[in-house]
Amino acid sequence: MNKNDQDYLVRKIRTQYTEKEHTALDELKELDTKVKRPANVFAYVFGSISAIIMGSGMSLVMTDIAEIVGIKNPMLYGIVIGLVGMFMAIINYPIYKGILGSRRKKYAEKIIALSDKIMKG
Repeated sequence: MNKNDQDYLVRKIRTQYTEKEHTALDELKELDTKVKRPANVFAYVFGSISAIIMGSGMSLVMTDIAEIVGIKNPMLYGIVIGLVGMFMAIINYPIYKGILGSRRKKYAEKIIALSDKIMKG
């Protein structure tokens, strides 16, 4: 191992044991995450639930589950449940954009001020 490789390895190990200073860029990243995370979590959870509901409706129509459960007219119930799930999936994106837009308005001043500070040095 040559001297440069050894120095690099020493620095790499040393950075793991030193405290990192909290910079303005770290704060900007945290604010950006704070804006986006609630909208993303909502979209993933709501989208997953809507897909499960839509799939349940499709299962009623396409399989023999309705007979096991005791539903007499599975086609009607399956279509209605599938349409409810589809409607939920369709409105997921507009709701996501609404949540994201309101959070952006809430934190816009802080983020703009902090990014101006970073860019000016």
